Amino acid sequence: MINADKPHLWKSDVAASVDLYNNWFMKFAPKTYRDKRIEVAKHVKTGLLKTGDLEQITPAVLQANPAILPMLRMATCPPLARDRLVGLAYADKNVVLCMEEGACPTRISAVDLDRNLERIAATLIKLLDRDIFPWLAAKKRAAPAERARASTIIADRMCGAQSDPIIRNAQEARQLGLISEYLTARGYVQKNHSSSKPIMDMPPGTFGLRMGVIGIQIDRNAKEKKVNIPIDMVIQPHKPRRHRAPILIECKSAGDFTNVNKRLKEEAAKIGQIHRAPATGEAEFILFLCGYFGGQHLGYEAFEGIDWI
Repeated sequence: MINADKPHLWKSDVAASVDLYNNWFMKFAPKTYRDKRIEVAKHVKTGLLKTGDLEQITPAVLQANPAILPMLRMATCPPLARDRLVGLAYADKNVVLCMEEGACPTRISAVDLDRNLERIAATLIKLLDRDIFPWLAAKKRAAPAERARASTIIADRMCGAQSDPIIRNAQEARQLGLISEYLTARGYVQKNHSSSKPIMDMPPGTFGLRMGVIGIQIDRNAKEKKVNIPIDMVIQPHKPRRHRAPILIECKSAGDFTNVNKRLKEEAAKIGQIHRAPATGEAEFILFLCGYFGGQHLGYEAFEGIDWI
């Protein structure tokens, strides 16, 4: 064990982990957020143009451009969550969910789809935040500066609703980058291994990012089923260990102590599925933790036989 059997070190480790995360957040999170907002603002501007600067929110426009729905939800006062829009528009939830993914549903009649789009369009038009779209009240075309300003405001709302995932993804990229640099400096080569081949056949001295590893899931009827489990990093040592089993690393980060326990049992379930698979049963599973993981969380991981760095 690296840390799971050393509880006397956990308190100081937690403090160091929190300090590291806080320092990273203060230095990099604002830029990460701003860069994302600039990217989103470009998409928002495109959405404004496709709707004639919100003068043409029609079923036809929504059907032709379903991916603009998230932007339109943030253009209302107050901004609408998906389920709130479903309720207010008396819309089919599946229609809204599909549009959020960038496409209209196919398993619905044209009449029902059009009816849903009419209700959604009417709700959005009624709730538009006209304070940030001054051209609507003036009944004139939007000036470029007005469109740019409105795009930034809506993009800020969209990023605000997704700020935690944005920061979490940036932190995960940092974690993967750290391990990659560490391995590369020691002669390892990044080379993703095909999920169709046994993981034990990975060439020595290689590592892969976001690879699929075969596991065995047991259903309610106690029947076994193969599942493809995504793993952040898989490492085959220069000198493969017993049964050539690689090292599996999952990156986790958290910006507060409150929410870290929501997915606490996922790692235990995941490693259980991996160990049931004959081809990966000897694999070592390690968590790469950064941020707010307290003693209770670490104690649970240790109890489940999961180690961490």
